[in-house]
Amino acid sequence: MSDDNELFEKGLKVRREVLGAAYVDGSLAKADDFMMAFQHITTEMCWGYAWTRPGLDRRTRSIVNLAMLTALSKPSELKLHVKGALTNGVTVDEIKEILLHATVYCGIPAGLEAFKAAHEVLLAEGAIAKKDGT
Repeated sequence: MSDDNELFEKGLKVRREVLGAAYVDGSLAKADDFMMAFQHITTEMCWGYAWTRPGLDRRTRSIVNLAMLTALSKPSELKLHVKGALTNGVTVDEIKEILLHATVYCGIPAGLEAFKAAHEVLLAEGAIAKKDGT
């Protein structure tokens, strides 16, 4: 087994555990030859290399991701990682505090995008209730 294939397999396991097998398998199934290059690099380097290193646990990596994605103003990716953060044991209150902290350092527009994205996911996941109680 080559190093790349080992990284891919390690990464695929972690990626499925954090983001959900349905999402990951769907991304792979939809990828044509062009997009499969991206699927490989993200699975190998992000999930197989970075996420499997021993220096930080998954919960901490999720916290860092939420802050970085807020800083980069990447709400689509943030949505994905809010769900992953919940999977990795980050609480709703902690997500709120991470986003508030990032807002102070990254600015109101980036923070607003992050809060909107996180709110959408937290509602969809049933982690918070709508204002009317539903």
